[in-house]
Amino acid sequence: MSKHLQKDLEHLHRSLLKLAGYVEDAVISATAALRNHDPDTAQSVIDGDNDIDRLENEIQDECLKILALHQPVAIDLRRISVVLMITTDLERIGDLAVGIAERAAVLARPPHVPIPDQIEAMTDRTLRMVRASLDAFVSGDPMAAARVIRADDEVDRDNDDIIRDLVAEMKQSPELVEPALSLFSAVRHLERIADHATNIAEDVIYLVNGEIVRHHPEAIRA
Repeated sequence: MSKHLQKDLEHLHRSLLKLAGYVEDAVISATAALRNHDPDTAQSVIDGDNDIDRLENEIQDECLKILALHQPVAIDLRRISVVLMITTDLERIGDLAVGIAERAAVLARPPHVPIPDQIEAMTDRTLRMVRASLDAFVSGDPMAAARVIRADDEVDRDNDDIIRDLVAEMKQSPELVEPALSLFSAVRHLERIADHATNIAEDVIYLVNGEIVRHHPEAIRA
């Protein structure tokens, strides 16, 4: 690897981690706004999405310039491809955080539907998945990535439990149907964030092992 390519890849790496920080902050703030019925925090998440979109575009431009200028091969080519895929997943997580914030703004207005305690546990699990998938990328650890993929089952169970309770709440209190549907949507967005963390973990395995495990769960759970 040439010194120029190494320097460009290091800069790309720093840009990706900066984007990850923005996205993680957005998820934390959006879910806090949801739990606390806080429209101001929700609006800050919505306003901050432009920064995430701008950085996503910058990273994609960096990747294309590196491909054109250095014509990397083997592991370096895989790394750039994975950065492109992870960037897309991070941007979509940012969009989902905005979706949660939008629902939080609605839920800040009465009538207030009770926010299930289990949402906090689901949020913690989801954020751990996002952080762990990025840590696996930084350390090049496919075993850590595989643990992230397996952890998605727990978030799926949280989602099912919360949705079931929300349906029961709507049946019992028809006047809460509209806010409960907003909460239903926010929970689904949280579950989708965990799915994108899973995608990132799968990309790490591809980067390190050259093995495509997406759509092949038996390769992880075996």
